[in-house]
Amino acid sequence: MKIPLHVSAALEVRIPCGDTRLYGDLTVPDGAIGLVLFVHGSGSGRHSARNRLVAEQLQQAGIATLLFDVLTAQEEQIDVHTRQHRFDIALLTGRLQDATLWATAQPELAKLPLGYFGDSTGSAAAIIAAARLGRQVAAVVLLDGRPDLAGPVALAAVTAPTLLIADSADQGVMQFNEDSLTHLRGEKRMSIVEGSTHLFEEKGTLEAVVKLAVEWFATHLGAPEAEHAPPVKA
Repeated sequence: MKIPLHVSAALEVRIPCGDTRLYGDLTVPDGAIGLVLFVHGSGSGRHSARNRLVAEQLQQAGIATLLFDVLTAQEEQIDVHTRQHRFDIALLTGRLQDATLWATAQPELAKLPLGYFGDSTGSAAAIIAAARLGRQVAAVVLLDGRPDLAGPVALAAVTAPTLLIADSADQGVMQFNEDSLTHLRGEKRMSIVEGSTHLFEEKGTLEAVVKLAVEWFATHLGAPEAEHAPPVKA
């Protein structure tokens, strides 16, 4: 599939993942300085209002975005009843790596520095994929996620600057993020959005999340193209 050089509106794409294909929405603003792939978990999808708001603000900052469904329609139906896929970190990671491979194979996207935005259990997938791809990933942002599910080895192997954002109400998730932060060895930061709960529905809290994410990606994707390095086993 030929991707137009500049996609001001979302272009629906189909991403090959093994024997299946996943649907995604790709937007490439004029003069894009980087590309952020979104990976979600816990029953979310590419139509998540929260992630789409983050994506829209990234686009306004000159950053291309790819939101894609990590599960097929059939898998989503199974997951609604069994919840078996949303915590299948190996599956989520494989789908993210396949989407990354697809994106970097597109001539119009290949030279853009890569970033990952992970939320919920998708945070663990973002960590593992970033550890395996090394300096091919230039920045990572994790929103109220479970990076601890990636394990200490993967966390320690991440070379990309990583920002962890957590709500102030869920002490358990906050602790998971704080523990994960101690294992990260590169540039890292954790930000607590005060007065927020898990969905960031309180006044001003989602805007705070967006601001943190956009600033992190704009800073680290706007730098010279990340040096390609051999994958790191994790």
